[in-house]
Amino acid sequence: MPVRQTLSEPDIQLSYLEWHPEGEKPLLLLHGLGDHALVWSNLGEYLEGDYHIVAPDMRGHGDSSKPDSDYSFESAIADLEALMDKLGWSSAHVVSHSWTGKLAAIWARQKPQRLRSIVLVDPIFIWKIPSFFKITFPLLYRVLPFLKSMGPFASYEAAEQQIRQLAQFQEWTPRQQQIFQAGIEQKPDGSWGSKFTIAARDGIFEAVMQVPGFITPLDTPALFIQPEKGVNRQNWQLQPYKTYLQNLRLSQVPGNHWPFLTHPQEFNQTVAAFLAEQK
Repeated sequence: MPVRQTLSEPDIQLSYLEWHPEGEKPLLLLHGLGDHALVWSNLGEYLEGDYHIVAPDMRGHGDSSKPDSDYSFESAIADLEALMDKLGWSSAHVVSHSWTGKLAAIWARQKPQRLRSIVLVDPIFIWKIPSFFKITFPLLYRVLPFLKSMGPFASYEAAEQQIRQLAQFQEWTPRQQQIFQAGIEQKPDGSWGSKFTIAARDGIFEAVMQVPGFITPLDTPALFIQPEKGVNRQNWQLQPYKTYLQNLRLSQVPGNHWPFLTHPQEFNQTVAAFLAEQK
């Protein structure tokens, strides 16, 4: 099992999981919106023999600090660079999912020396979003699967019943149950809900809307993982990555937006093969 650690900075407490600290090859695992570090447990166990692996709870998520504001990409990247500095990493391989796929693209163009390679797992919202799109956010908050776990729920049992209907948890394996339980808490009023906060949700969506992922071509080695039932199914969705990532590989895997939870064996093998080729 990984060890839970904490990075303490003046403005943030960043909780993270760490596998195999003796490993020589640094690997950073970044979860998507509303998730937390434990979603990478299958991949961490699969790769820990070869890598020093760290998976943070991003600010506003899991057991990390939950400020009332400042969920910009700049702050998230600063958190990650502070974490890497604590670990003594000048650079790392980065696996990112969903929203953090855009974060990884921004980080790679701002600080290319920090990222040895990037794995983009079904990333979303790579472009800057027109401002009028903001009026649809309240609808998205109600219908997006990864936000339906926020609650509030009247009881733990009610929360579990709702969560088991979501695509990433339908098989309800022991690992999926563990991930669900680690991401939920009882609130002061007695209700139950996600540790992910509304302030983080709103702040991250605002940042995603305002900041483009790509501006110039990037030569960072990149793997785009396309689940067969993920959100990126059309060529027009893939085209920005093909245009701007000059050292890109595309791999299709079974599963939905969370292939690391629904089909971990195929997903883990795909990531391991790509990383093994990187120097």
